[in-house]
Amino acid sequence: MKPVSLPQISILNRQRRIDFDLLGLEAFARHALPLCAAEEGIGLTSLSEINVVLVSDRKIADLHHRFLKIAGPTDVITFQHGEIFISAETAQRQARHYRTSLGHELRLYLVHGLLHLHGFDDQTAASRARMSHIQEGIVARLQESNC
Repeated sequence: MKPVSLPQISILNRQRRIDFDLLGLEAFARHALPLCAAEEGIGLTSLSEINVVLVSDRKIADLHHRFLKIAGPTDVITFQHGEIFISAETAQRQARHYRTSLGHELRLYLVHGLLHLHGFDDQTAASRARMSHIQEGIVARLQESNC
């Protein structure tokens, strides 16, 4: 069996309001990618690169409206050609709301985007629950190994 080739992944910070550990998130992304690719799905191995872009609420609201016709900011938007946009401001709000850390929320959103690229969807309650279970498991697994 031929080894599976995974795409290169990079994290780009295109917002200025929220400070976060860019190097830590990059390291997490490199460890999360093969775990996401190991899940039942297709997609990650067909990409040569993935860009994860952290943006402001204003920018993600613009993308949300332009591409999904939904007003307002959201947490993460994934484009199948390999871009994942994450709102750092939404992550910070959600971290306060759920009493977690900003880093935890960013890791969840990153894994969520990777799973979308791998063919997962969250359009139904069942698919949303499955995706949530998998992403929480991947984040917890990597947290246990200090990634």
